Amino acid sequence: MSPVKPVKTYKKHLQESYFRLLERSSDYRFIDENKSDLAAFEAMKILGKINRISYLDRELQSFS
Repeated sequence: MSPVKPVKTYKKHLQESYFRLLERSSDYRFIDENKSDLAAFEAMKILGKINRISYLDRELQSFS
């Protein structure tokens, strides 16, 4: 199994979580501002992880 496969799987999982949190943030925008802010903050943290994984993925592909 190449090391690229688990990285891509993890990246896909993070992207799904990111989009789910963005949707939750937008849904709660007018109902509960605290929930909206918390979901947006979590989405920002996940976006940072996605960016790190994307960088790692590029580096792994350049070695292949």
